[in-house]
Amino acid sequence: MGTSTSSFRIPDDLRARLEETARRLNKGKNWILNRALKEYLDRHSREGFLHEARRQSLEASRREWKDEAFWERLSDETWNG
Repeated sequence: MGTSTSSFRIPDDLRARLEETARRLNKGKNWILNRALKEYLDRHSREGFLHEARRQSLEASRREWKDEAFWERLSDETWNG
């Protein structure tokens, strides 16, 4: 996996917190930033997936299936004898 260099601006207070955390964890700032960015992107990717799954589930629950009556009747016969 290749790497590249990026440049970005962060507020001074956030930079100070990053430096303090890097010292406390004995990790490089680059390691922390890469890990934080990966976790952020993974979380938002999962949220997008879950949102789409919810949307499809709601859409399917509103739809009337042509064999729905058959399955309801079969269920009633199975459970109610």
